[in-house]
Amino acid sequence: MAGRIEDYALIGDMQTAALVCRDGTVDWLCLPRFDSHAIFAGLLGTEEHGFWRLGPAHAADADPPTAARRSYRGDSLILESEWDTPRGTVRITDFMPPRDGAPQLIRIVEGVSGRVPMRSALRMRFSYGRVVPWVHKHDGRTVAVAGPDSVWFDTDCETYGKSLTTYSDFTVAPGDRIAFTISWEPSHKNPPPLPEPEQSLEATEDFWREWVEHCTYHGPYREAVVRSLITLKALTYAPTGGIVAAPTTSLPEDIGGVRNWDYRYTWLRDAAITLSSLLRTGYREEARAWREWLLRAVAGDPENLQIMYGIAGERELGEAELDWLPGYENSAPVRVGNGAAHQLQLDVYGEVTEALHLAHMTGLARNDYASLLQLKLIRYLEDHWDEPDEGIWEVRGPRRHFVHSKVMAWVAVDRTIKLIESGDADGPLDRWRELRDDIHRDVCEKGYDKERNTFTQSYGSKELDASLLLIPQMGFLPPDDKRVIGTIEAIQRELSTPDGFILRYPTEGDSEGVDGLPGDEGAFLACSFWMADDLAMIGRVDEARKLFEKLLALRNDLGLLAEEWDPRLKRQVGNFPQAFSHVPLIDTALRLTASGAYGG
Repeated sequence: MAGRIEDYALIGDMQTAALVCRDGTVDWLCLPRFDSHAIFAGLLGTEEHGFWRLGPAHAADADPPTAARRSYRGDSLILESEWDTPRGTVRITDFMPPRDGAPQLIRIVEGVSGRVPMRSALRMRFSYGRVVPWVHKHDGRTVAVAGPDSVWFDTDCETYGKSLTTYSDFTVAPGDRIAFTISWEPSHKNPPPLPEPEQSLEATEDFWREWVEHCTYHGPYREAVVRSLITLKALTYAPTGGIVAAPTTSLPEDIGGVRNWDYRYTWLRDAAITLSSLLRTGYREEARAWREWLLRAVAGDPENLQIMYGIAGERELGEAELDWLPGYENSAPVRVGNGAAHQLQLDVYGEVTEALHLAHMTGLARNDYASLLQLKLIRYLEDHWDEPDEGIWEVRGPRRHFVHSKVMAWVAVDRTIKLIESGDADGPLDRWRELRDDIHRDVCEKGYDKERNTFTQSYGSKELDASLLLIPQMGFLPPDDKRVIGTIEAIQRELSTPDGFILRYPTEGDSEGVDGLPGDEGAFLACSFWMADDLAMIGRVDEARKLFEKLLALRNDLGLLAEEWDPRLKRQVGNFPQAFSHVPLIDTALRLTASGAYGG
């Protein structure tokens, strides 16, 4: 059985990522890319669907022992886990070196004290656990082959096969260092080079140390901010600059429910806000790479902007269900692909334009096509801003006039007007100023409930929506506007959990709600960070700081966050780790630091 979501650590090479549990089991790894088929899919099923456990030997009828301590080595993505056993202490270092060749996952076992019996159990299952590969020896190396894929297993330990699993049994003493490596290569090509684990470890540590040195944030929340930045870097697909929302699929928003989605793609919204955080903490190169990715992805068809693309800009992300996988804690179905790719979500135009605006304002070198794209997006919005859409939360119910979508359409027009006013683009200023005023008036007239003094989720509705918290952050209205304050207070009353975290919107349990789905979900962490931001903006800084620090306490022991927090089960839920949680963490830390609203 897979561990709790917060029991996992992330390691990765900026092209794919693995999740490592506290007991030393790798339960999730897709090769060679984030969106490739998994060779270890035990996270969404059972051990029969693939895993790699490395740790102290234990009785067959006992659970694997969990590490007594684990941490990342400094500011890096190198995981160090230590087990204390009756026979001594052992350390395992897990990492994936940034690559220019074959992807590798390297695990180094080190004896700390005593003599500790160890076992490696490697069960590779290709195509998300469905295909058992042909495992054989080739020039002394173990290789697993199925269809287009081959995975090479290298170690100096003796190995043997049993029950379609490759085992190594060995003992480590103080000073011993024993390495295990898997490498992927297309099956029709020559074998990948023999790994050099110690040199790769040194190079990986150098890479992360040098990358973190570019961080310009030195405030009181630096540890949390740097860990979040490293996580966002790990979710960036280095060859193209695309940023995945998360490295996993189908980790449930509701344990045992159907709210299970594939997040291994580049949402324009998530990527745009990620870009914002990177820019404001000193990472201009990542911003430049994402802008280039955007221009390639949208090239030739900006009027049909998709809400998400593949990590190389692919447009077709057809959704399918993997019925041979029972799902994480029996949360079915397991989905790959994402049918929301072709939804109409008008807010995306605002997020993309805001990201391009911020890049321009922070001095990123001008790109004429980026300005041209921005103008084309506004011309599209001129004709479509007043249409209903599926909104920021990708509802699978009927389209509505979502207030957040209209606000972000206003943002797109406003930022483009500023671009023209700066002299870096040409456009019909008077016409677009009038358009900006029309959208603003429309939202204030149709999306605001005067009796309750709050904006609502959509025109004519009574429901609230946490995305309304972005109204002051986007500059649509000033923070001291009574309608803004009323909305913040209404969301606190109606969308707060008992422990003070924020739900996205009301759900209806077994009935279908506004999103067209049965079931409930946890508190959406991004929305809770937005609430902390808003509280700081309206002068309630102590309350903002307390909420922010409660949110920081939800991180696992390695500083990682999933998409949501289940207030009933007191555990993380949703895909993990989630860019859309780590980005607002950074943003709120920056805001609170600027306001001086922090303890100590």
